[in-house]
Amino acid sequence: MLSASDLAGRLAQDAEAVCRHYLSAGRRAGNYWLVGDVANSKGRSLYVHLTGPRAGRWTDAATGQFGDLLDLVRETCGLVDFRDVAEEARHFLSLPKPAPMWSSRAYGADDRPVDRPAAERAQRLFRMTVPLAGTLADVYLRERRILRASAHAALRFHPSCYYRDLVTGRTTSYPALIAAVTNAAGAITGVHRTYLSSSPHPDGVNKARVDDPRRALGGLLGNAVRFRFPVNASVPVMAAGEGLETMLSLSHVMPAMPMVAALTANHLAGFNFPPGCQRLYIAADADAAGRHGIEGLSRRAQECGILPLVLSPELGDFNEDLRWLGPDRLAASLRAQLTPEDATAFLP
Repeated sequence: MLSASDLAGRLAQDAEAVCRHYLSAGRRAGNYWLVGDVANSKGRSLYVHLTGPRAGRWTDAATGQFGDLLDLVRETCGLVDFRDVAEEARHFLSLPKPAPMWSSRAYGADDRPVDRPAAERAQRLFRMTVPLAGTLADVYLRERRILRASAHAALRFHPSCYYRDLVTGRTTSYPALIAAVTNAAGAITGVHRTYLSSSPHPDGVNKARVDDPRRALGGLLGNAVRFRFPVNASVPVMAAGEGLETMLSLSHVMPAMPMVAALTANHLAGFNFPPGCQRLYIAADADAAGRHGIEGLSRRAQECGILPLVLSPELGDFNEDLRWLGPDRLAASLRAQLTPEDATAFLP
């Protein structure tokens, strides 16, 4: 049986054919294949090396994801177990080699490879999860003073979620907090995974000791992880931010306010506003990427006639405020930043 590195090497020998099959929404540009993301969206953020010593290596400039073509197969197909990833790769390698096609105009619509919907891949992983209450992920959040996370339907737990090291190719599995990314209609378009350590630790449950313990899969652009968010309904006031723990901390003290976690600064900037939105509170993130997301979302909100208001933590982030200053101090800080009518409506 071929090893992971052997399979990746075999795929890299015909990187363009792999890209045309799994990333059919993209196109070739010189020695690269350009596409929007691993969900096969249109765009130019993700690029794959087609030739040279780095053939088959890819990077998504928007999310920071990277890897080889075996990782690409895993992400585009929404696979969890390495056995399934290897089987998919072997199945592809047994197909006749497609003729080179240098332009997207060289073939008709009926000849294009079948696109695998991102929603189906994400939904498959989400169906493999269990309710959050009482699980290791619930403990992880409770240790961060987020006590009511199990009340959110978007959060689930996977006891043994597949993880592959992008550098060594070694495969293993870890327990994981799984968050559903949904669109305005409530349909799952993607998932976010926070890999957790299963080994006892004096400090409690921590993230797994891997290079990237947080990974996203599926269609994130315009969508988000939603908390207390009505489906296809008017949302006059809401809050948005990047991280799960940031928004869950805000939701802990303002449980009635609709909130979303967009997961990255770029996806925060591109969030699709709900109908009827009048005021948008944006949870601040201090780093450069966070400021970029805030500025982008604020600009788009103003263009849509929505008032953007930035919420700032006292410490490094809102979860630090919740943990070290306590919920009463966090609520008092937020009360000073909300409009009077929103403070009355959303803060107890």
